[in-house]
Amino acid sequence: MTRIANVVIPSEKQVQIALRYIYGIGPKHAALILTAAKVDPTKRVKDLTEAEEKAIRDEVDANFTVEGDLQRIVANNVKRLKDIQSYRGERHKKNLPSRGQRTRTNGRTRRGKRIAVGGAQPKAASKT
Repeated sequence: MTRIANVVIPSEKQVQIALRYIYGIGPKHAALILTAAKVDPTKRVKDLTEAEEKAIRDEVDANFTVEGDLQRIVANNVKRLKDIQSYRGERHKKNLPSRGQRTRTNGRTRRGKRIAVGGAQPKAASKT
């Protein structure tokens, strides 16, 4: 069980893939961390030595903003956009895409489940 930046990374995966489980580290940053720490990217996490784990942990702590700190920064940025009532902030408030995607079709990820419009189905004939 290896912990880096307060995240337990999976031990059966390669280090370059396992580092991506940390919020704020993608493929490029994972490669940069491993080259700086001088660790083979294809090595499994369970095969890492204590020195290699420490090198990776030190590199992440020293040069990257990850997990809680990064999530706080992103949340503050969105809050600032909402407070100044920018276009992007308004889109965030309305829970709509904020980067120019179309919403006439698609966009269900951001907009949520479809809501049925009332009166769309014909009413059944009632007995009189």
